[in-house]
Amino acid sequence: MKVFTFSEARQQFSAVLDCAQTEGSVRVTRRDGRVFVIQPLDSTLAAASSPLDVDGVDLGVRGDELVEFIREGRRQ
Repeated sequence: MKVFTFSEARQQFSAVLDCAQTEGSVRVTRRDGRVFVIQPLDSTLAAASSPLDVDGVDLGVRGDELVEFIREGRRQ
């Protein structure tokens, strides 16, 4: 596993990401001793885990009816 200091990682972030892609992970160390690991995320996992990815609901309402409901609600 390739190790970068924080300063190196900040200055060469693109190289850090490329290295993580080829090697699987990269370690970044800070002066205070904290250590972080950067690794690529599986693209199938990333696509499937979106909280906004929900099924639609068919209410049986046409678009013009929906617009009319909204207009009625605004008038009140």
